[in-house]
Amino acid sequence: MAKKQLVLVLTEPTEGEAEEFNRYYEDLHLDEVLQTTGWKTAQRYQLVEQAGQECPLPYLAVYEAESVEGKSAIARMNETRSQRQQSGALNRRTAGAWIFEAIGPEHKKER
Repeated sequence: MAKKQLVLVLTEPTEGEAEEFNRYYEDLHLDEVLQTTGWKTAQRYQLVEQAGQECPLPYLAVYEAESVEGKSAIARMNETRSQRQQSGALNRRTAGAWIFEAIGPEHKKER
């Protein structure tokens, strides 16, 4: 049975490329990732506040995915990379991705 996964990707622009980075990510990259990986949703966030350990990068993309037997989300992301346009505005040297899988039921606030 497929399990809900969150794919978390921390990024930053290449120096001097913030405007192009944000245009590329919002107008092209998120939709291409959804189309090529089969993941369900994508949303970007920008760091506005922190407590405790310092967050290493200012931008976060969160993708909702489902586990597929025998294939990790990272493998799907890497296998489909050539199907997506790339941009030098995204600093690949500092970017990182983490996959988290749901381990319990989703809790919702009662009305």
